[in-house]
Amino acid sequence: MEKIKMNQPIVEMDGDEMTRILWEMIKEHLLHPFLELNTEYYDLGLAHRDETDDKVTEASALATKKHRVAVKCATITPNAARVEEYGLKEMWRSPNGTIRAMLDGTVFRAPIVVKGIEPCVKNWKQPITIARHAYGDVYKGVEMKIPAAGKAELVYTAKDGSQMREVIHEFAGEGILQGMHNCRKSIESFARSCFTYALDTRQDLWFSTKDTISKKYDHTFKDIFQEIFDAEYKERFEKEKITYFYTLIDDAVARVMKSEGGYIWACKNYDGDVMSDMISSAFGSLAMMTSVLVSPDGCYEYEAAHGTVQRHYYKHLAGEQTSTNSVATIFAWTGALRKRGELDGNKRLMEFAKKLEEATLSTIEKGKMTKDLALITSLEDVTVLDSEGFIREVKRTLEGLL
Repeated sequence: MEKIKMNQPIVEMDGDEMTRILWEMIKEHLLHPFLELNTEYYDLGLAHRDETDDKVTEASALATKKHRVAVKCATITPNAARVEEYGLKEMWRSPNGTIRAMLDGTVFRAPIVVKGIEPCVKNWKQPITIARHAYGDVYKGVEMKIPAAGKAELVYTAKDGSQMREVIHEFAGEGILQGMHNCRKSIESFARSCFTYALDTRQDLWFSTKDTISKKYDHTFKDIFQEIFDAEYKERFEKEKITYFYTLIDDAVARVMKSEGGYIWACKNYDGDVMSDMISSAFGSLAMMTSVLVSPDGCYEYEAAHGTVQRHYYKHLAGEQTSTNSVATIFAWTGALRKRGELDGNKRLMEFAKKLEEATLSTIEKGKMTKDLALITSLEDVTVLDSEGFIREVKRTLEGLL
């Protein structure tokens, strides 16, 4: 068949370790044979980030703003051990954090559902997408150990010197204290990203906090969401026949467990951190979880939800065989290709992305999969494939579909 052309480029962000190896395999076997792949390439591997003083990460984010669609390989966020291992100049920040801040985006994570990998919750039939507000709260909190009896106060000092004060607690002895914050601008961006993505995917949107207890902090989240929805999105939601629904976080958990799935669940930072892991584990595997960063002005960056698979990379370097699950990374590419096709009106590209996803799932449903899935599948007589063997098998299935 004639290779599919791409009018506009996708921003391609290469990464680290075993996922970097899979990245090249996916391009070699699943993309280049079928597409005239058009990407603007940025090497976000740790060594190159160090060489460029992490300027390459900022450049990739700016390119995403320009081209509106990006696909990212998993990357290392270095700790002290990584600084020593790679001989780094310094402990560079998380690339995801840098890109998220520059795009002012919200992360949406959803499980990839396939026959044979059954959710722990029996009634879940469709994916549940978690939207996590990745700013503030406990993650930017300030903490203090209280050594002895005394009064703790929350104090705000305005630029004119005036103050607002609230007594937090009169300590009778030792204790602990935490202060956290958020910003209206960040909450507004979070809300708009959620509403935009719900319209984009034509899914209902749920949002939950604990406003009955947190009558100012959480209630402000609730109020901002409702104000923006009523003013900017209500009519569009009605036109698409989707709904926006607010409830308390504990009620949301109960509803989620009894639901069939098929919606977006927006959560504050900590709630989203916890619930995304719960959803991914209950659906089967973090290696079967997609992740997309969506900005309020409509930029999209797709990646796998998992990390760089360090243990498999060391085995690979030692010449040992690996059986690394590449499904989420394949779906990162298909997500970006589909979005590029949507924005450019390129139906062939959109159809190719759909067929590649179908081929990937069909390969698993035929009983051909990587070791991690073979350990949890309900299918019988499965064939365990190595990392490249699985990708080659997906290619064979794809060729049959095309």
